[in-house]
Amino acid sequence: GGVGRSDFPRGDHNQLISSIKDKLLPLGDDVTFIPGHGPLSTLGYERLHNPFLQDEMPVW
Repeated sequence: GGVGRSDFPRGDHNQLISSIKDKLLPLGDDVTFIPGHGPLSTLGYERLHNPFLQDEMPVW
């Protein structure tokens, strides 16, 4: 998994990261979402398996 691309015209990496931190991560682990690619997922699954959401990896 990843957190999405921001290298398209009018893309804004800071806004993307801010939206993830401020709007998605505060939601519960049981929240299901439809990612841009691949099957359905939950925030809990992504917190455990997505390397970009691991506390040890300072991507913010």
